[in-house]
Order: sequence, then C-alpha cells, then structure tokens
Amino acid sequence: MHSILILEDDITFSLMLATWLGKKGFQVDTIASVKEAKQRMEANTYDLLLSDLRLPDGDGIELLKWMNEKELSTPLIMMTSYAEIQTAVLAIKLGAFDYIAKPLHPEDLLEKMQEALKAPNTSTQPKEPDSPDKQTASLDGTYVLGKSPAAIQLYEHARLVAPTDISVLITGSSGTGKEHIARYIHENSNRRNAPFIAVDCGAIPKDLAASEFFGHIKGSFTGAIENKTGAFVAAQGGTIFLDEIGNLTYEIQIQLLRALQERKIKPIGTNQEITIDVRLLSATNENLRSAIDRGEFREDLYHRLNEFTIRIPDLKERKEDFMLFAALFLKQSNKELHKNILGFDPEASRLLESFSWPGNIRQLKNVIRYATLLATSPYITTKELPVEITESVSSPPISSSATLLRNEEHEREQILKALKEAGNNKSKAAQLLGIDRKTLYNKLKLYQLD
Repeated sequence: MHSILILEDDITFSLMLATWLGKKGFQVDTIASVKEAKQRMEANTYDLLLSDLRLPDGDGIELLKWMNEKELSTPLIMMTSYAEIQTAVLAIKLGAFDYIAKPLHPEDLLEKMQEALKAPNTSTQPKEPDSPDKQTASLDGTYVLGKSPAAIQLYEHARLVAPTDISVLITGSSGTGKEHIARYIHENSNRRNAPFIAVDCGAIPKDLAASEFFGHIKGSFTGAIENKTGAFVAAQGGTIFLDEIGNLTYEIQIQLLRALQERKIKPIGTNQEITIDVRLLSATNENLRSAIDRGEFREDLYHRLNEFTIRIPDLKERKEDFMLFAALFLKQSNKELHKNILGFDPEASRLLESFSWPGNIRQLKNVIRYATLLATSPYITTKELPVEITESVSSPPISSSATLLRNEEHEREQILKALKEAGNNKSKAAQLLGIDRKTLYNKLKLYQLD
C-alpha cells in the first residue's frame, strides 16, 4: 500500500481528497502547514507528497527547496488555485514531479500520481509511526491532538507529568475527553506496559463501591457468588483511573484515602492485606473545592489526588481544532456505518462551527454519526443535522451571489442585512454577500440605498 502525505490547509478539501484516495487503496496522512510537513518528512518516509502551493506559514516552493537541502527524493505533485505558468516551471525546476491546477479532476490527479509512484525513489530514511507530539494537527484512528493554543498547552502539561508517578486530577466539563487524557498520560509513562484500569465512580452502586475498588471473596456478602479481583489489584504495576471521583460516598472516600496512604488494600471478607503499586489518575467535572466547603468531599483526599491538575478546555475554546475533530469523527462514522460521506457543505459547516457545543467533543461525535447515517449525498447538509443545531442560530445566513434569490425585495433585504453586520463597511459587506465591491455599488444604486 502506497503512503501519501497531503499538505493542504483547507481541511474540508483535504478530508475529501484523503477519503477518495483511501477508497483507491492509499494510506493517507494529512497536515496543514510547511512546519508540520518538515517534521513529518524527517520522521517518516512517504511514497508521494501532494502539496498545496499557498500555505499559512509558507509555500510549496519553500518546501521543495528544503527537500533539496535535505536530499529527500520523495516525489511531489504541486496543487494550486494559482495556475501561473511561471510558478509551475519554477516548481518543476526545483524538483517537483508534476503540477496540477485546482479544481482538481480526480482521474487526472490519479494518473499523475501513478506516474510519480513508478518513478525511482532513493530515499533511505526508516519509516516509523508518528510520535504523538508530531501529530498536533493530524488525524489517526482514535484522536486528534489539535493545533489550538489550548490544545498545545494541554498536551504539553500531559507530556511533562506522564513520566512521573505524581497523582493527577483531570478537570473539565462533561464530554471533553478526560479519560482520553488519562490514557494518554499512561501510554507516555514508565508504566505503559502494565494495565490501565478505568473505574466510573458515578456508575458504581454505593453498596458495591468497596468491592469494585478492593475486591471480595466468595460468600463475603449476599450476592458474592465468586471471588472478585478489585480494580487496585487489577491495575497492579500500572495506572488506575477514577472517573467522576466526586460521586464517591464519604465512607468510601475514607477507605480510598487509607489505601493510598498505606499502599495496601484488604479485599472484603478477608484479613489478608495486599500491597499495591499503582499510579492514580482521577477526573471530575465538579468543583471539588465547593464540595469540600459543603462537607461532601474530604480535603485530605483531595490533596492526595491533586498533586498536579490538568484542565481540559471546552470545545468552544479550541476553535482551531474543530474541523479536525469533525473530520476524524466523519472518518470513524464512515467506517462504522459503511458510508462514504466526503465532508460537509458550506451551510452545514457554518452551523456546526457556530454552535456552542455544551456537550463538547462527545456531543460533536454523536451529531456527526447521526448526520452520517442520514446523509444520502456525498456531503452532509443542514437537512441531516439535529434540530438543536439548526435551531440554535437565530438569524439566517447571508446568501452568496450564486444563491441570491431573484426576488428584488429579498435581495434588497439581504444587502441591508450585510451592511448592518459590516457596520456599513461596503467592502466587508460585499465579502459577506460573496460579490465584488463594484457589484455592490451597482446594487446600492439600483435599490436607491446610497
């Protein structure tokens, strides 16, 4: 299977292209900046690079020059909306295999790719999986690290604390991915080869909590029909993750504190003590300080749990990561539901990005699975989005010039609305309407809006 690296800052187009190439049998990675491209190509060998010309932190010509300096022989096909012959000639002189203008004709691109893949490639760099810190804005099968400032800080803190045995309290709203961060810490720790045991403290019946944590022997209480290994013993040598720690009863908090202090537990029904060696991670979406003030949570246990705090930001604080998450969940939903949806149409994208997402990443994942199931065209539209998304935006979008209704009164209202939203800035209003400034001035004159 040939490996392809796509360098494209248009996330929607990148996802569409990656999905199409995946169906053609290619292994595809996507990135969005020249900096990321250099990191990836230093760490991995790719059979082919598809690169946009214009990028947020440079251009494809700069990347070609860098590849020449590094003596990287990966064939590169340049993609661009700026189809200038001078740029094409320069790219090919610098070593680009070929050049293709947007909008791409898929079969033309595939033909050029097949030609490039037949060309000899003398690169001798070893191919290794990406390390997590080099996936800041890319997709893999399970998660997105992200490229927003909030995400960068989050994973920097996680990487710093991972190699230690410090107890970590992970805070954040429901649905932000607290268990994922706990697993990330475990997988980057010295205990990575030992078990990771997650316990949902909010789902344990009060009378069974001690058994869940410490285990029991057969016959120790009604319903104990066989021996049970508790979570602390199951996690021996590894990590135990206690989710929604604030739901524990006061009595269980006392038992948990004793186990952590003494590093020993005693299964129910026996006097035999078992020495435990576990790293403790816990999570909550509550304010434990307030619970302490109310007398509902022990302060000494809080300090035992909270040797280091990591706060996970809400999805609305990670705007730069939104389409990365959306693309990942669409990819997962396609696989799960045996669909081949390529992306989101402009209006669906606008609604998704403007929604507040009180349920955070979990809610986004559920919405995209729902929309993917309903979608019948290559792109998810507003018709497939749940009602809470479509009804959340109070004002209708401003239409583009291609979709402005012919009804003159409606068009006049659209122009007035654009002027109001733009603070009467005519250039900005023209951009909102998707027309040029000259056209807007003609419309203003036509409708006597000067």
